[in-house]
Amino acid sequence: MSGPLSLEPGGVEADTLALRLAAPRPRRAPDDAMPGKRLPGRGPEEEAVCTLAAELADSIAPAVHPYEVAALLEAEGLSASVIKERYGHPNLFSLATALYERVPRTFPEPPPATDLWRPDTLRCLLRGVLFALPALAYLLTAPLWPLDRHAPVLIVAGIASWAWGQALGHRAHLRLAAGRREASGTLLSGSLLGAAVATSLAVLPADSAVAVGAAAAQSLYLAGASVLLVLARERLLLAALSPLIAGAAALPWWEPGPELRAGLPLLALLATLLAAGWVLRAGCGGRPEHTARPRLLASLPYGLFGLAAAVLVMLEGRRQPYMVIALTLSMGPAEWLLYRYRGWSVAALRASVTPVGFLLRSAAVLGLCLSAYLLLLLPAALLTRSDPATPLLLAVVLWTALLLQAFGVAWPPAVLCLAAAGAAAAVTLPDLPPGPAVLPAACAAAAVCLTACAIHRLGRPHPHA
Repeated sequence: MSGPLSLEPGGVEADTLALRLAAPRPRRAPDDAMPGKRLPGRGPEEEAVCTLAAELADSIAPAVHPYEVAALLEAEGLSASVIKERYGHPNLFSLATALYERVPRTFPEPPPATDLWRPDTLRCLLRGVLFALPALAYLLTAPLWPLDRHAPVLIVAGIASWAWGQALGHRAHLRLAAGRREASGTLLSGSLLGAAVATSLAVLPADSAVAVGAAAAQSLYLAGASVLLVLARERLLLAALSPLIAGAAALPWWEPGPELRAGLPLLALLATLLAAGWVLRAGCGGRPEHTARPRLLASLPYGLFGLAAAVLVMLEGRRQPYMVIALTLSMGPAEWLLYRYRGWSVAALRASVTPVGFLLRSAAVLGLCLSAYLLLLLPAALLTRSDPATPLLLAVVLWTALLLQAFGVAWPPAVLCLAAAGAAAAVTLPDLPPGPAVLPAACAAAAVCLTACAIHRLGRPHPHA
């Protein structure tokens, strides 16, 4: 075939496919009776055609072929009789061609795409505050027991709870795909088991029942808070912590006494557990969905990353405790920047025409987000008179690891962070030389490797599509 067949009725294919007989060829119909020609003595009603073109100009202007105008006219409900009598054209295609020729071509820009990754700024900031508020319990209860003596007990329980919470949070998000009931059941059993495991590990370095009780209270709070945070009930958790906030806020002007110093944290703990139980009870009321359970090993790298991150933060807290508080508060802006990275990366993908161009834009977006995060932490380091190198490097490690995990890249950040935490702990905890330099060196190596991994893995279009 040398060219496409005409799709208009009565075109040349009618002659091509007709059976040719030996009889004399019939007389050809007049040209004005052929499709696409105007009817004799009925010339097109120019005014009516121009009026129709003006009415449909916005829809006709982007068309690239008269057939698109024909489809539009069919959608408008123009019948063959109306086309002949009102507009003076023999068929739909003739009128469509006339309209197509009368309306100039314009191709408007598509409307801006909706940013699906636009973050909730207030929610992100609130989450950062909620991560740091439990420290007020230690401020209230400090005069009641030797905190320095029992710190190892709380540290062991906290590290175990942090690692368990990361793995449980990932598994609960996987179960949310099956339904709220499945996720609530996972959180209920997982949080109780995690609190028991953390308390059991804290018993090993404990030398008193008071320390074990404090570790159990801490583990129960972290379990309940994890439930509320995973299910996006941040405001409910803030309300549960209100007794703790009120007691700590009154300390500069009022001595609450030992009863209130112990009672307010316990009241906040009880409120958190009741809130978590209420949310889980509401979530478990739906109809069960019979879906395949995700493999437990799928959440293992998230738990290992939580373990490594807790060790790194603990090692930094031994040297610069106030900077760790600032780092904890910055987790809210860090989450906001994670959302911004995803949104800006999608915009960069739309603006790129080559893989190399997108790689460069993606690296620029990564550098912008990291720079914004570090600039946010730098004033805190200066105000606390801390050495800014280690906390800033640790911030890069944590943020890039969380970024990779958000895209489903779990094992590389887990392995790199575990290597950094293991090297730093092996030298720092026994006070081996060079103790002060090993943590920033380990964080620097992990930060470089994680940044390179992020550029390599996320500099390709398919993770953002």
